[in-house]
Amino acid sequence: MKNQDIALLSSEALKLISQSKPSECNCALKHCLGWESVSDDRWPADQMQSKGTLREPLQDGQTEPSFEEFHPDGTRYDSPQAPIAPKHFPYNRCDVFACQKCGCGVMKYTEYGGYYVDNRVRLFNPELLVDVSL
Repeated sequence: MKNQDIALLSSEALKLISQSKPSECNCALKHCLGWESVSDDRWPADQMQSKGTLREPLQDGQTEPSFEEFHPDGTRYDSPQAPIAPKHFPYNRCDVFACQKCGCGVMKYTEYGGYYVDNRVRLFNPELLVDVSL
């Protein structure tokens, strides 16, 4: 499936995806409260259903989404309490999935480094969702 075939999710639609809280999740991704590395062999592809993306289409002259993060209360990227700000990094590079066994929403993006590719996953906690612009 190409990215342009994936629906862009609004904040309201994102809130509806997770049917249970991360603490109630019984799938293999329940420990991904902050951004965790999840290799292909740990990703439960057979039980994850694609729900959409948080990646907005690029504007004229824009080559990639912003790397600006949003941490008004001093949290860090990998903190379980970090706000989920869809227009900020890394959320602006995420696809969203739902576990078909427990209903939890999961955000996933790929981190590209000089010599590695690392899939990162975070459970969606609707209580942490903030809608702020860059």
